[in-house]
This record gives sequence, C-alpha cells and structure tokens, in this order.
Amino acid sequence: MSLGDLMAFAWRALRGHRLRTILTLLGMSIGVGAVVLLTALGEGARGYVTNEFMALGSNLLIVLPGKTETTGNAPILGGTIRPMTLEDCEAIQRRVPRVRRLAPLSVGSARVGYGERRREVTVLGSTPELLPVRHLEIAVGRFLPDVDLDRGAPVAVIGRTVQEELFGGANPLGQPIRIGDWRFRVVGVMAAKGQSLGLNMDDVVIVPVTSSMRLFNQPSLFRILIEVGAHSEIDQARREVLGVLRERHEGEEDVTVLTQDSVLGAFDRILGALTLALAGIAAISLSVAGIGIMNVMLVSVSERTPEVGLLKALGAPPRQILKVFLVEAVMLSAAGGLLGLLIGYLGSSILSRAFPALPAHPPAWAVSAAVIVSLLAGGLFGVLPARRAARLDPVLALAGR
Repeated sequence: MSLGDLMAFAWRALRGHRLRTILTLLGMSIGVGAVVLLTALGEGARGYVTNEFMALGSNLLIVLPGKTETTGNAPILGGTIRPMTLEDCEAIQRRVPRVRRLAPLSVGSARVGYGERRREVTVLGSTPELLPVRHLEIAVGRFLPDVDLDRGAPVAVIGRTVQEELFGGANPLGQPIRIGDWRFRVVGVMAAKGQSLGLNMDDVVIVPVTSSMRLFNQPSLFRILIEVGAHSEIDQARREVLGVLRERHEGEEDVTVLTQDSVLGAFDRILGALTLALAGIAAISLSVAGIGIMNVMLVSVSERTPEVGLLKALGAPPRQILKVFLVEAVMLSAAGGLLGLLIGYLGSSILSRAFPALPAHPPAWAVSAAVIVSLLAGGLFGVLPARRAARLDPVLALAGR
C-alpha cells in the first residue's frame, strides 16, 4: 500500500467521524495557536522596549543618584550617599570632552492652574538641551531659555494635553499659569509625543531645572542625561563621568551610570525568558491535544476492529496496519497544526492593528517548534493505538471481538 493509498484510507476514516475529527483538530489548533500568539506577544514586548530606548538615540548615558552592585542587569538602586547637583553637571561638561550634550532632570508632581481650571500633572525641570537629547519637538512658541544652570526663570513649556485641558482653543503663549504656589509664563507648547518610557509627554509641564528644584525643595537631581559624540565613545565616556563624580564626592562612587546597551541587554534577557516561559506554558496544551488524539485513535481502533481483521485476512502485515493508524494520527495533528498557525497569525495581526506600538510578530523558531511538536505529538500519541491495532488476532478481529 503506497503513501497515497494510506492517506486516502485515513481521510475516509476521519471523514466518517466528522464531529470527533473537528473536536480533535480544534484541540490541536488551540495549542499551536497559543504558542504562536503568546510568543508573538513576548517578541512584541521586546520590540516595544527596544524601540522606546532607540527613540532616545544610541549614544545616551543615564546618571542616577545612588550606587548598586550589578552584574549587567537593570539595577535596584540603593540609598543616596550624596545628592547629584547642578555643580556636578557643570564639572562633567568642563572635564569630559566626549560629552556632546547634557540635560539635568528633576521630576515632581503638582497641580497646575489657569483661571478656574486645574489639572494634576508631572513637572519636569531641565535645560534647553533636553529637547535634542530626548528628541522632542516644539509645536508652538519656543523651548526653555538658555540661561546659567543656577538661574531659574518663571517660564514653562506645556504638553499638548495640558494645553487642551487648561486653555481649550485659546492661545496659551504669554499666558500665566500657576504651578503649586509659583507663577510661570507659558512660552511654548510641545508637539504631540505620547508615551515615552512610561511618561506621557503630552501631559507634562517643563520648567527650568533650578526653578523645579526650588519648587519641590529637592536637594538632588533625579537624573542626568548625557549624549556622547559617537557610540564607540560610550564606555570611555562612562568611565570619565564616574571618575569626575567620584573625585567630587570625596572618593565615593555613589552614583550609577547606565548605558543604553546595558539596559537593553537586561530587558532583552528578561523578555527572552518570559517568551520562553509563555511558549512552555502554551506547549502544555499541545500535550493535552496529543492525549486527545490518542483517545480518538483508541476509540477508532475499537470501532474498526472488523476492518482491521479484514485487512489482516487479506494478507496485510502488522507493519502495514501500524502505518495505517499512524498516518491517520499524523494527518490529524498536521491539519490541527496548520489551522493553529492560521489562528496564531490572525491573532497576531489583530493585536498589531489594535496596538501599533506593539510589534506582535511570532518568531520563526516558535512557529517551527509549534508545528514540529504538533507532528511529534500526533505521532507519539498515535503509536499506542496503532500498535494495539497491529497486534489484533485476525480471527477475533473479524468476529468484532
């Protein structure tokens, strides 16, 4: 009996029990679809994080107050020994020639008001260098004035959402707003940016860093963002920045300098492990579907005992009987696997359209593994019923026993 004959024989058997076949296909397709969809989610999360950091540029150093021991993973910061100050920023600018731009950053939350309208927003304190370092754009007006770091100014740049909530359709330029107990004059409106590293840049107010630190009574900067001239200079610039700050802080290395590569590497490892875990959880359903195929084949052997007896009476050897039922099991798993791929890709496409920022595309290894595992599950779990059919006594089988 050729392979074509075996497949035609198996197809007629499967078609004869349509409901049972459909339910078995559904179980296998759900397992494969789950593997494809969940790994697509994991890869999408990895792509989202990578895109978020790449949007900042590839030559970025982030200086955080507090020192932690780390092996390359994202650090959990300890207590701050000494605050990071604006004088530290000036020293870095003077003594580290590889620094192209530097933007100190302070962060606080305050109620912002104009007239009778109020809104709780995030207030960022920085310098004009924040605009190119964070790749931000101004829609109307201008950004912060270029003044000395230790000089504050009662000016503010507002996000698009803040403009709409406080001013509606009116022109906000030159209008006074109140941040906490302080008065500021609006000099610009940011272009729409949306979420960036967990912060909605459309719902912020940006003021000079000195004004922000005084407003919130902050002794230390929240971060220092440093852009170097070239990606190849990052490691050397990191060592030089640490050296300057260590010298200024009486020999104590009480800051942490993160590079974009180290943060991305940490997230990549975490999300890679998460993707594998999701794939493993989904693969369990493939085993369940394989057991379902085994049960179906066992029932099929019981129902087709006379048929097996007839084949043996006509001279079919046990090996041929074994092939008949194995081909039937593999056809079930293959069809279920293909249907699962369709479900997985359809689900990934819907996710990508619903959340454009999340590039949910299943990796090739997950697709291949899902199909191979589904075929193996069908073959392995089909062996027991096939062997049982091959060992039937032809006389008893013809009698339906």
